[in-house]
Amino acid sequence: MGIAINIYYPENFKSMKQEEKDSLKQRCGGSWKFVLMYLLIGEKNYHRGKSQVVAGPGLTIAVTSKGDVYSFGANSSGQLGLGDTEEQCEPCLIRSLQGIGITQAAVGSRRTMLVSDTGSVYAFGQDSYAGLSSRGTYTSSPKVVELLKDVFVVQASVGGYLSAVLYREGQVYTFCWGRDERLGHDSDPTDLNPRLLSEPLEDALVVSIIFPSAGNCYLLMLAYQPTGIMSVYSVGCGLGGKLGHGCTTNLTVPRMIEHLQALNVKPVSIAAGAFHCAVLVSDGRVFTWGWHYYGCLGHDDEQKSIDLPTAVAGLGSVKARYVSAGYCSTFVVAENGDVYSFGCHLSHNLGFQVCTGAAGVGDAGERIPKLATQIAALDEKAVQISATNTLDWAGDSYVPDHSHTFVLTESGRLYSLGAGSKGQLGVKLAEGQKTRPAPDRVAIDLA
Repeated sequence: MGIAINIYYPENFKSMKQEEKDSLKQRCGGSWKFVLMYLLIGEKNYHRGKSQVVAGPGLTIAVTSKGDVYSFGANSSGQLGLGDTEEQCEPCLIRSLQGIGITQAAVGSRRTMLVSDTGSVYAFGQDSYAGLSSRGTYTSSPKVVELLKDVFVVQASVGGYLSAVLYREGQVYTFCWGRDERLGHDSDPTDLNPRLLSEPLEDALVVSIIFPSAGNCYLLMLAYQPTGIMSVYSVGCGLGGKLGHGCTTNLTVPRMIEHLQALNVKPVSIAAGAFHCAVLVSDGRVFTWGWHYYGCLGHDDEQKSIDLPTAVAGLGSVKARYVSAGYCSTFVVAENGDVYSFGCHLSHNLGFQVCTGAAGVGDAGERIPKLATQIAALDEKAVQISATNTLDWAGDSYVPDHSHTFVLTESGRLYSLGAGSKGQLGVKLAEGQKTRPAPDRVAIDLA
């Protein structure tokens, strides 16, 4: 391992023990160059050292570049981590986490998980799935997940009653909250311990995981092969063809989406909504598949679903650098900072004014990608879009008109739009007002 390469290794590699480094090198085909590529791709995908915002079901979690965490919105199960169950309409600093250095946040149905720069995982909110009519027991302050204390976690993802974590060495573990659903492994229904995903991942090192849906559980993974090839795997519920394999069959073990390999494209990031997926490839194109609810796939046709990755032709010559999938919507950030959106506009969260009756516009959805003119009017370069992509089956935020969207700009400013009745926009709306169609500034600086 030459000095020139070693200088650029990320911090999480420097903290590894020598035997862990050697094992990682072996999994990367015996090449330090491939180790470096894997680490850099991974850090780009889980935004380590960068600010981020996560729009959850009725709530929002924002992480600053310094590792502080703010939360606001619905809080019936303590999912804001503030030590109580009071709803908050303005950003509140989670003071118990100050000085820890949070790098990533994941929000599910009434449950939140945070990952620190030392690989620890903190969780709060609903402790276990207790059915649709009960919130069950909950924890309202961040607590270290003891079952994960002996491993270095770089990313977490939360579903409705399932969670997944990505280890620094590229391995994925899943575990439940007390139901019999399992992804990627077969264990006793009472077993709540994290279990390694099954062998079909073979020697691939996972660099990113997305676990979007509370009800129709599935997991999407971006993986790095020892040969240097990027690939995408999926596992779980296949309804609507959202696993990307040309069928609607459920999968109990991970399977590579071979169609992306056949298209000869290089995936660089993944996004998943409740019923559809999107992949950004190296040449800037975006591919989508799954249920075409409200036009969220961006294809100008009336197909109900598409079960193989298909390029979004309506983006034309736009070269994308970021993609985000919401509950029934999709957002694309171009290299120049322009934002394009399509899908459900019931909560006025797409960033452009809808004119009913115009070409390509239905009563509740927009199939053709459109420039988000209201976001463009901010005159700031967008770097990240976060749209509600999880469902709260126990509450009332599982319908499309309860979705909200956040825009994070290059300067670290944060803007919100869409549904805000729970306080998830970070501001208190006027009496009787349920949505905010144009983005407005949230009073926190994430830089």
